[in-house]
Amino acid sequence: MRAVRLSVVTAAATAAALAAVTGCTEKGSSGSGGEGVISVTATDDKCEVSKKEFPAGHIELDIENKGSKVTEVYVLFPDDRIVTERENIGPGTKQKVTAEVKAGDYTIACKPGMKGDGIRQAVKATGGKVAKRDPRLDAAVAAYRKYAQEQADATLPLAEVFAKAVKDGDIEAAKKAYAPSRIGWERTEPVAESFGDIDPKVDVRADGLEAGQEFTGWHRLEKSLWEDKKLTAEDKTLADQLITDLKDWQKRVGKAEITPTSMANGAKELLDEVATGKVTGEEERYSHTDLVDFKANVEGAQDAYELLKPVAKENDAALVTELDKQFAALNTLLDKYRADKNSYDFTSYDKVGEADRKQLSDAVNALAEPLSKLAAAVVK
Repeated sequence: MRAVRLSVVTAAATAAALAAVTGCTEKGSSGSGGEGVISVTATDDKCEVSKKEFPAGHIELDIENKGSKVTEVYVLFPDDRIVTERENIGPGTKQKVTAEVKAGDYTIACKPGMKGDGIRQAVKATGGKVAKRDPRLDAAVAAYRKYAQEQADATLPLAEVFAKAVKDGDIEAAKKAYAPSRIGWERTEPVAESFGDIDPKVDVRADGLEAGQEFTGWHRLEKSLWEDKKLTAEDKTLADQLITDLKDWQKRVGKAEITPTSMANGAKELLDEVATGKVTGEEERYSHTDLVDFKANVEGAQDAYELLKPVAKENDAALVTELDKQFAALNTLLDKYRADKNSYDFTSYDKVGEADRKQLSDAVNALAEPLSKLAAAVVK
């Protein structure tokens, strides 16, 4: 579930906390002020970029939100697939993100209020330069691509169990199958979101719907099961559509654009997902299965990190030490909410008190801050 699906009020409330953990400098290979650094100034009605042409290779977006609304900034391919993104940029805050681009046309989009297509600027990466890459990073990308495909492949049979229960009208069986069917998606959500069109069908929440958009996917069925407490003929049709959309995702995972920096940025995005949806209890507002998603997000972030770790350790050993420490601390804390460390039978999140939610939030923030530096560490 993209953070864009937060209400603007909720996003504004969380942005100040996120700024502390996402605003750290990620030093690009070009260095501060270099030709690969692009300043992006976002306001409520403008998206200004310091240059519309820049060399292919590693780039650094130096983002400042001078508007009154929480915003997002994207680098997009011509077909709207996502190269990189930074969400939940609060008013008056600055953030940086490192990415890798090949020569070609792109779009930089700012989304004030985190809604719609955004305010767009056409940009171009020029020259035949390809970002220099340690061969170990090529291996990491290949391994992560395999991991993402495995997660998609494993999701389908679990989702089919869920869909069958919905179509059979078996509410209790559908409730039992719901959370397990989402684990693979949550582990690799940034890859799924990179396609642009699948996530809004599969994982949208009611408060994230764009004008004219139909409410479909997991959360629409979650609402029927836990809040409406009944399954209709429409729900059965939606269950079939969910499977169709997930099969589309499964087929497209192998074609996703994956780079070492997108892996690193994706790991951080997964922590942002936790901070803006799971810790707040908004993601699974009807089923209260937020901790299952929480754990899956952390697992996905950690899997990407572990693949990049050998190179990151050589470039920034202190960062790796801190990341190891904070991943371990967060996983230990999550284990408090399940009796069996090998199961995904977590405490219902409505049973988790405010003090415990604050402890979880603090642990997420403690990990997200160093994780925001991983992309820069792997391209040094």
